[in-house]
Amino acid sequence: MSLEAGPPRSGDATRAKGAGRRQHDAYFGAIGPEAEVLRVANLCKSYGGVQAVTDISFSLGAGELLALIGPNGAGKTTCFNLLNGQIAAASGSAEFEGRSLIGLKPRQIWRLGVGRTFQITATFSSMSVRENVQIALLNFHGRLNSLLRLAARQCRDEAMQLLARVGIDEQAERPCAVLAYGDLKRVELAIALANQPRLLLMDEPTAGMAPAERLALMQLAAELARASGIAVLFTEHDMDVVFAHADRILVLNRGQLIAEGKPAEVRANRAVQEVYLGSGTLYSGVAHA
Repeated sequence: MSLEAGPPRSGDATRAKGAGRRQHDAYFGAIGPEAEVLRVANLCKSYGGVQAVTDISFSLGAGELLALIGPNGAGKTTCFNLLNGQIAAASGSAEFEGRSLIGLKPRQIWRLGVGRTFQITATFSSMSVRENVQIALLNFHGRLNSLLRLAARQCRDEAMQLLARVGIDEQAERPCAVLAYGDLKRVELAIALANQPRLLLMDEPTAGMAPAERLALMQLAAELARASGIAVLFTEHDMDVVFAHADRILVLNRGQLIAEGKPAEVRANRAVQEVYLGSGTLYSGVAHA
């Protein structure tokens, strides 16, 4: 599958490039660093008699990176799916910029300005890097039906801007099928930025990557978040990544929030140490949730 239908006319390209840059610059410059983006209060979800998430409450500000960690089965992915509208909450509230997310579908939440990356990266492997990002942009701009016409020039420059932001624009015309896994993660990040998110949910963003690639990807995400005022909530198994990049950390165990604070505070918390006992040590920064 390809979007190609010949190069855009020079005048169209120039106008599109200028409009895309103005749109992104205006958006990225308009977000205040102190604004509260997400507020979660007493969020609950159960399956039968099992409490997957119990009375979870926290807030997240613009430009802040908040890590959500815990052992397998702690409720991290359930919490993400509640915020993303993939499952319905039993009770509690979740407000994005003052608007309730409860009861909304994932597509509605995405259109509000909530992006998400997933543990397992999914791209159209037969399409190029640029075309994958164009698909997301065309959807965001309500022009997905344009794929039936000459779509190659639509959102092309905007797609290249996003690829440049994540450092992969030089590979824009390569098929995703031939990319290294670390580069695919960068493509996924560019796709997640296509809806100009003010909140980005990253579910194990470095899963399957080599140690050096993990730190590089999270450093990139942190720089984008702080420069653009995007609030980031992420889960992660690699504690080196968590303690190197998170501004604050939430710790879940059996669906309950057992600790919250800055990395040094969480590292020294006795309850957190007990939860991770046997799977590593938080002091060395190599425990795996």
